[in-house]
Amino acid sequence: MKFTCSTLELAAATSTVAKAVSQKAAIPSIEGILIKAEEGKVSLTGYDLELAIITQIEASIEEEGSIVIDARTLCEIVRKMPGEMITITADERKLCTLNSGNSEFSLNGMGVEDYPELPSVQNGTDIQIDTDVFAKMIRKTVFACAVVDTRPIFTGVKFEIEDNELRMIALDGFRLAIRKEKINYSGETLEFIVPAKTLNEIVKISAETDEEIAISLGKRHIVFTIGTYSIISRLIEGEFLNYSRTIPAGSKTQTVVSTEELLKAIERTAIVITDRVKSPVRCIFSGNEIKMNCITNTARVNDRISASVLGEKMEIGFNSKYFIDALKNADCEEVKIEMIDSVKPIKITPVDNDSFLFIIMPVRLTR
Repeated sequence: MKFTCSTLELAAATSTVAKAVSQKAAIPSIEGILIKAEEGKVSLTGYDLELAIITQIEASIEEEGSIVIDARTLCEIVRKMPGEMITITADERKLCTLNSGNSEFSLNGMGVEDYPELPSVQNGTDIQIDTDVFAKMIRKTVFACAVVDTRPIFTGVKFEIEDNELRMIALDGFRLAIRKEKINYSGETLEFIVPAKTLNEIVKISAETDEEIAISLGKRHIVFTIGTYSIISRLIEGEFLNYSRTIPAGSKTQTVVSTEELLKAIERTAIVITDRVKSPVRCIFSGNEIKMNCITNTARVNDRISASVLGEKMEIGFNSKYFIDALKNADCEEVKIEMIDSVKPIKITPVDNDSFLFIIMPVRLTR
C-alpha cells in the first residue's frame, strides 16, 4: 500500500475517527484505525464494537492496500508532521513508513484480517433531518442522560417519530428533557434509543457541514451519514421508562421569569457549592419575586429577582446543576415554571409553545 494525501485532511480525519477507537481492548486491532487505499480514495475507520466512524479523503494512490495502525500513535504523528503532504507506505511485513517534509517515521502496523466486520443496516428506514435542527435537539436533551450505566437504558436518548414530528427524550432519574420539532417524515411510527456517546460525536461532526443528515434505521443498529462521514451505532435495547407518567398534571404555583436573569441568579447562588460542600439552592416563589439562598458550613448567599408569580407561595429546594442545565438549554427569553408542592417534580416550559419540556426533581429541605 502506498498513497499521498493532504497532511491537514488526514489529521482531521484521523482525529475524528479515533473517537470511536477502543482505548483498552481484548482485540488489539480495534485500538487502531483501519486504513484502506483503493479507487482513488483513502477510507479510515474507527470501531469499538459499539460505535463506528468512517470517512474518506482524496489521495493519490500508487499501490492499493489496507493496514491497521495504532490510533494514538498515528494521530500524534500526522498532527505533528511538517509538510503539506504526507506519504504512507506499508509493505507485506506490515511495516508502515510515514514521510512528510524532512520527517520520516516507521512503525509496525496490524493486519486487517483481525479487524472486526462492521455491522450493516439493510432495508432500513430512511429519514432526512436538517443538520442544525438535529444538532440543536441533541444538545438540548443529551445533557439529561445518565452518565453511570447502572441503568444502561438511561444512557441514551429516546427517539419518537410520528406524523411528521420528531420527539427526543432523555432522563436520568432526577430530571427529564423533551424536545420536539417538525420533520419531513410520514412513514410508520418509530421508537428507538441512541447512546448519548454517539449523539455527542454527531454534534461535533455536524458542525463541519451544512448538509442534511441522512439516517438509516435498522433493528439493532443505526447509521447517520453527514457529508463524508458515516457513523454506525448500536441501538440500546430495553424498556424505556413511561416518562409521560412523570409529567405533573396541574399546578398550584405558576411563575413566568426571564430565563437569563434566573440563570445568572442561580449561578451566583451556587458559587458557595463545591464537590466537597454540597447544599441545595432554596427558592421562595411569592408575589412579584423569587428569593434564593444557599447555606453551607463555610458560606451563605442570598439573592432575589423579579418574576410574575401566580398562585400559592412556594418554598422549594433544587440541585443547582440540574436547574442551571435546564435554563442553559431553554432557548427562549422567558420560561414558565409550574409547581404543585415542595416534593413533587417541577415543570419548565416556554411561555407560548411546547417545543421543550424540562422536569426537575426537587431536593427535600431541612429547616
